[in-house]
Amino acid sequence: MSNDNRVSQVTSSQQEPEREQRIFTFKATQLIWLLFGILEVLIALRIGLLLIGANPNSPIVALIYGFTYLFLFPFTGLVGSPAAGNMVLELSFMFAMLIYGLIAWALERTVWLIFYRPRAVVGVTETTTSEHHTNR
Repeated sequence: MSNDNRVSQVTSSQQEPEREQRIFTFKATQLIWLLFGILEVLIALRIGLLLIGANPNSPIVALIYGFTYLFLFPFTGLVGSPAAGNMVLELSFMFAMLIYGLIAWALERTVWLIFYRPRAVVGVTETTTSEHHTNR
């Protein structure tokens, strides 16, 4: 008695070249937006604290003022600041928020243009056939 068996196996795989570079680009741009977003929020907090006349000797107010001073000193005195009592509206700091937003956008676009590679999926199909002969 002779028994012929033929077995076929089909395997398909997809390869996505430069996937790691796209992930890096995405993460880098997200990091840029996160850092500049935190800076924008801290500047907005400073503007709000100045507007309500917060006590600059308070530890949290002093921390926010100290950290944001590093980024705002180039803009200090750019335009006049209307004041009433110890409440101040710092218009130059609002201008700084606009400038830092534009810097974040330009930096993000630059990273995207330099590092991003479009998606291309390469499909590979492989067929293998094996024959088994059993004689009894």
